[in-house]
Amino acid sequence: MKSMSKLMGATATLALVLAAQAGTAKELRYAHFQSADLSSPKHAAALAFEACVEGKTSGAIDVQVFPASQLGGGSEIMEGLQLGTIQMAAIHDGPISAVYKPFSVLAIPYLFDDQAMAWSVMDGEFGQALAADMLDKTGIRMFGVADNGVRNFTNNVRPVAEPADMEGLKMRVMTAPVWVTLVESLGASATPVPWPELPGALQQGVVDGQENGVTNIVNASLYQHQKYVSLDGHVFSWHAYLMSEAFYGGLTEAEQTAVNQCVEISKVIHRGMTAAQDANATAILSEKGMEVVPVSPEQKAMFRESAQPAVREFVVSEIGADWPDRLDAAVEAYKAQ
Repeated sequence: MKSMSKLMGATATLALVLAAQAGTAKELRYAHFQSADLSSPKHAAALAFEACVEGKTSGAIDVQVFPASQLGGGSEIMEGLQLGTIQMAAIHDGPISAVYKPFSVLAIPYLFDDQAMAWSVMDGEFGQALAADMLDKTGIRMFGVADNGVRNFTNNVRPVAEPADMEGLKMRVMTAPVWVTLVESLGASATPVPWPELPGALQQGVVDGQENGVTNIVNASLYQHQKYVSLDGHVFSWHAYLMSEAFYGGLTEAEQTAVNQCVEISKVIHRGMTAAQDANATAILSEKGMEVVPVSPEQKAMFRESAQPAVREFVVSEIGADWPDRLDAAVEAYKAQ
């Protein structure tokens, strides 16, 4: 009798889930640009989010993950989030900065010493204030950020160990003006190229090089078209977990809680996988056939002296001094602990 009762209960639960998915489930289209395999931090995190949300809501939210830029490039994704045609995305700095300019403050180079500092600043008062302002200005909710990798320069021409080595190189940058300023401050020429077009641009020689973290270099097989990688770590790049506020506002309180909790789980998975790859950059990229160029603290200081003032000046000209000053203060507060 107990077995029959358990079976009936399980059947009833399953029926509720199936009914939710069939007719009344809220569709959550989740976009990201990395490949659809579990070695990709964004995809592993997205699948974890899918399982977590559907489990916590008993299927009331139907998460559909679209990897590998299936729903478009960065501009299309940001527009979709604002229009509500895309409900959620994990997307990188450049497209966010094009829609919400203050996010470009995070492109000021050579600010963070390591992941612990970067995570603390972005999870703390500074990151929370940035998220609140972004929601107010764009109608897009930012739950938090995970690592897009510590960005390093790669090229197919020569080893780059100091700024003078950048002279004359044609470098791909993300589609936001601040990245052009960063590369040009080091003596190279900058060409904005959307992420989906980058491998082709490298293969065809449209650009000599680019800048990205280990995860993206491996995930997009950029190493096939790049011989040298310089571990200068100029920017701690981010993937922001974003959601259409119109969609979020239409969820019940319990559903919002589930989404909030599941983003936190996904963020930890995402950060851990990407940080591990950054920590093992030399071994991973050497194995892929790249020549890894170490950058000494003295050489990194040369990069910082060349790039940081120019980028900060550009950012201030675009968004004012408030956000750069807040970021500086958050970094100094961390260092003073």
